[in-house]
Amino acid sequence: MISTIVWGTGNVGRAAIRAVHAHPGLALTGVLVHDPDKVGRDAGRLAGLDHDLGVIASADTEALLARAPSAVVYAASGDSRPDDALRDILSAIRAGAVVVTPALYPLYDPRNAPAELREPVLAAIAAGGGSLFVSGIDPGWGNDVLPLLISGVANRIDTIRCQEIFDYSSYDQPDSVRYLVGMGQPMDYEPPMTAPGVPTMVWGGQIRLLARALGAELDGIRETLDRRALETTVRTRTMGDFEAGTQGAVRFEVQGVVGGRPRIVIEHVTRIHPDCAPDWPQPPGGAGAHRIIIDGDPRIDVTVEAETEGGNRAAGGNATAVGRLVNAIDWLVDADPGLYDALDVPLRPAVGRFSSDGTGRTSR
Repeated sequence: MISTIVWGTGNVGRAAIRAVHAHPGLALTGVLVHDPDKVGRDAGRLAGLDHDLGVIASADTEALLARAPSAVVYAASGDSRPDDALRDILSAIRAGAVVVTPALYPLYDPRNAPAELREPVLAAIAAGGGSLFVSGIDPGWGNDVLPLLISGVANRIDTIRCQEIFDYSSYDQPDSVRYLVGMGQPMDYEPPMTAPGVPTMVWGGQIRLLARALGAELDGIRETLDRRALETTVRTRTMGDFEAGTQGAVRFEVQGVVGGRPRIVIEHVTRIHPDCAPDWPQPPGGAGAHRIIIDGDPRIDVTVEAETEGGNRAAGGNATAVGRLVNAIDWLVDADPGLYDALDVPLRPAVGRFSSDGTGRTSR
């Protein structure tokens, strides 16, 4: 069994605990938390399970890393604290652990990552013998391995479009929804997530990965942005009211330009209520979906819907992204120490993952 620590117990961390617990080759041996109210609580309860796992949450990073875990799922946010996230991740790599995380956006494509980020990671790998694999939470597989898999049944490709279409009213992360994405803010507010250059910083690595895998030479990467105001005030179950006249929907694209045309596109369509921007693409089930559209011969349209935590689609997207990361751990442990990307790490069947008793546990 591969001893594994989950670092962080927010939206991503809860899913990570469940994923590690369900994996027949992994053993959850520690959970790191920042919130003092979570210290001393059982990991199963923090993850939303209805039973204890016998692993107690701790805030003592040094003590848990001193146990020399084989793997760390770093689930703490890197959005507003990238320097802290990098420091944490480097400490785990130096301790010899395989680290999987969505937190360091520039390392989706490590070949083209800034030297000030890439070089400390490589130095930590050389010093400690650990590894690092970064994949997106939006989710990464929806912007790399899935479109590439689907492209393999096409005869001719004009464009590849990867869409995330979501109603954020059920997404229990108010700071990100209101301030990072800008929902409920005045229309003259500039959301950090869509500020010029930020979408390329976050998703440009996935555009470059797709282009590399497809043998396409990029002319460059460009962005588009559209925002819509709410016509009426709406009330959400998890985050309260969003006032009329404030931002209610945002749509942006990160476009990989090949031969003067946008050929590889990552598009996000996000609403706080389905009535806002009804002419924009809508998820089939109303709450959220990920969609791959390949225009060419033949035209291919694949939609993926995921639910967890009582039918929550946003949490379902997180869970599938976490599944990609957690299910890569055993492959990474067997591989040489290194800095890996989504084209290096295979997506494999979930062997041994049938639930044996209906509790979320798998037969081992």
